[in-house]
Amino acid sequence: MYGTDRNLLRQRILKERAGVSPDLRGKWSTAITERILSLPELAKTEIVLVYMHFRSEVQTDRLIKALLTRGKTVCLPVTLPEEHRLLAVRISDPLHDVEPGYQGIPEPRPGLLPKALVPPGDIDAVIVPGCVFDACGGRLGYGGGYYDRFLAGEAPAAHRLAPAFALQVVDRVPCEPHDQLMDYLITEENHYDCRSNRDAQDRCLSP
Repeated sequence: MYGTDRNLLRQRILKERAGVSPDLRGKWSTAITERILSLPELAKTEIVLVYMHFRSEVQTDRLIKALLTRGKTVCLPVTLPEEHRLLAVRISDPLHDVEPGYQGIPEPRPGLLPKALVPPGDIDAVIVPGCVFDACGGRLGYGGGYYDRFLAGEAPAAHRLAPAFALQVVDRVPCEPHDQLMDYLITEENHYDCRSNRDAQDRCLSP
């Protein structure tokens, strides 16, 4: 039943998000981008993994361009479905270095591998996509667990920043033990510092 509740919540929020007009989605995404870029923690980072938006997600193209302009090393994820994991691949030009990949999601061109592969442990911050969030840092992804595994096992020290529209934020996400908490949740209306909750989760999971 718990899994059913999660699926129903995911479906409801995704339907609401898909109903947002392109103009409004762009306006909200710009506001979210500005909030992310103003975070002091981001200014201290050197290597950032950013998802390339797909369908109705918060748009990240302006964020990627701004990070590159600031001299950051920008990586995009490549999905390896057979291995159930992500790779971080460095890009320098989002117009020419990206093409449709797994399930049509924009990813770095295969020709960039392996030269542009970035070790996950070197990543300072991850911009994390998702379906549903709460102000405590809870996140409900798309069901594959790729980011949860990546954050927990390969880039545990990276800051976790989740862009989301306010309509994606609920009172409490029905999290499961494997779900990784975010450090920051950033919407067009506000940003939430969730680091204390994430720190508590890390302590509970430490051997």
